[in-house]
Amino acid sequence: MSDGGEKRSWAQRLFGGFARTSERLGENLNLAAFTGATKLTLDQLDELEDALILSDLGPRAAARIRDRLADERFERGADPQSIKLAVAREIAAILRPVAKPLEVTAFPRPHVVLVIGVNGSGKTTTIAKLAHLFQEQDYAVMLAAGDTFRAAAIGQLGVWADRLGVPIVKGPEGGDPASIVFDAVKAATERGTDALIVDTAGRLQNKRELMDELAKIRRVLGRLNPEAPHDVVLVLDATNGQNALSQIEIFREVAGVTGLVMTKLDGTARGGVLVAAAEQYGLPIHAIGVGETLDDLRPFDPDLVARVIAGVA
Repeated sequence: MSDGGEKRSWAQRLFGGFARTSERLGENLNLAAFTGATKLTLDQLDELEDALILSDLGPRAAARIRDRLADERFERGADPQSIKLAVAREIAAILRPVAKPLEVTAFPRPHVVLVIGVNGSGKTTTIAKLAHLFQEQDYAVMLAAGDTFRAAAIGQLGVWADRLGVPIVKGPEGGDPASIVFDAVKAATERGTDALIVDTAGRLQNKRELMDELAKIRRVLGRLNPEAPHDVVLVLDATNGQNALSQIEIFREVAGVTGLVMTKLDGTARGGVLVAAAEQYGLPIHAIGVGETLDDLRPFDPDLVARVIAGVA
């Protein structure tokens, strides 16, 4: 398939994934009421801001977009399309600064990516998709099953490793995650592996216990490679809406998050939270996922996502 075909296919999947988000924004915003205005009234600006908040873009992003559109002049008179285009432009302005692909840059190898997130966020599947992305760039990848708290997580990651044809370092359920990470880094270094992706426990019931576990993993990594981990990626489930923001808050505290991957943008009405996260935290957004297959996770394209959220075809 040509590059253009791939882009069209991905755009179509995004429009499908964000369909309920854009529909919700349209429902919350009576676009017909804007028709003909050359400059938006205070009431119209209030309606716009409320619609953006109700669509999960968050109060900060909504206020920023409102302020920008307050100065907008629609020379030929506003209509639904021009309002959507203006909203898309301002959403893109929020998203562009945080769009940053996950890159393998470490030398010496391996580049260590610590993947964190609550259980059920799609973390293990996302690790497989990230590995697939790296493979597409001709990088050698290894996985480490550091979520020893759940046997299912170890087994699931093992299945993905087999499907991808990549080595995996794992231990028994209840084993010491830091020991597994130690063995994985040694193995990846000896093999000359480009990227080592490490799964971690996702339980938040005992924040202190999780913090201690991640701190121990970091200490072990630091002994083998002072620069590691090179990335600490938080996987967020878009269906959680505003709850995803509280997860960013917690995991920044316990794990020093350096970037985000948003998953399950597959028909949810909560995709606007992506904008809220960008405006509130400014953390790099590396990739977004719209489905369950390996090709359903792609680098974050802020302009395309802005158009999709605003409903601009």
